[in-house]
Amino acid sequence: MDPISLNAIKGAAGGGSAPYTGDIAVSHQDSPYISVYPWDAGFGTKYANPSTLPPSHALNAVFSPDRADLAVAHNWSPSVSVYPWSSGFGTKYANPSTTPPGGGTNASFSPNGADLAVVCQGSPYVSVYPWSSGFGTKYADPATLPAGLGREVAFSPDGADLAVACNNSPYISVYPWSSGFGTKYSDPATLPTGVGRSVVFSPNGADLAVGHSSSPGISVYPWTSGTGFGTKYADPSTLPAGTTRRISFTSNGADIAVSHDSSPYISVYPWTSGTGFGTKYADPSTLPNNAGYGCSFSPNGAELAVSTHLTPYVCVYPWSAGFGTRYSDPSTTPASYGYGVCFSPAA
Repeated sequence: MDPISLNAIKGAAGGGSAPYTGDIAVSHQDSPYISVYPWDAGFGTKYANPSTLPPSHALNAVFSPDRADLAVAHNWSPSVSVYPWSSGFGTKYANPSTTPPGGGTNASFSPNGADLAVVCQGSPYVSVYPWSSGFGTKYADPATLPAGLGREVAFSPDGADLAVACNNSPYISVYPWSSGFGTKYSDPATLPTGVGRSVVFSPNGADLAVGHSSSPGISVYPWTSGTGFGTKYADPSTLPAGTTRRISFTSNGADIAVSHDSSPYISVYPWTSGTGFGTKYADPSTLPNNAGYGCSFSPNGAELAVSTHLTPYVCVYPWSAGFGTRYSDPSTTPASYGYGVCFSPAA
């Protein structure tokens, strides 16, 4: 199985804080397709499944910024399912009147929660809707579409730009965003080297990271809203092993995590905006169980979660400028391949 995309909450504070208290969601291959757990220095008892399940394997889940809703992108129509969330699933919201075409691969709320973007397998590859406890009328498509199947979508921290990682060259498309798409920014001078699988802005909005299928696996660019891409940063001295699947920054921008296909499955680097990658941190003493499909720092940076190809399909480590001893697995594990993982935002 080759998962199309994954997502996670994009950001966290620096490590070293007390363990985060909130919820952690894992999107996965088999029914019920989405599993959510309380998190407090370890996994609590899995929440009950939603009464209306997603219709097929879920590639991504994301909480709204106010924690009031949970969106799940999945492979069959309607491509995205959204539920009210309050320590458990509410009744699924009605589908949008115009659903994303083809399977939904990834979804992202705007920073103010007013819009919901979904990337999918069919043209126009990205669909954005006003969001207010339900879907509004889909915004017009961008004049220049992403180049093929959309893999991941991300808003900039100020909501002024919208980035899409996609299947075909140039592998990354970025648009100004203000209740609709502006004219696509020029492509970077040095393109990613393969299929764009992940995209995330740094928390200060000054950098844009793209994960891709070919070496070096990750390309990071200075970013200026209104101007676009700067000159690509130098590659890390120790590259991620195999295809990059997901990227997550800590919200102070001090560290950047990359989940990838080959051992050690998760690589974390110090990050300095304007300078780039530092020396890769030592691997965890207990590695994730096979390919790392998703990764996410908790909102206070005290944990790093990785969703994986083999059971238990999700693992979490304490994080403080390095890996601590892996937490115990959840008593009820996700049903199969963990395609994505995300923590709920801070209250």
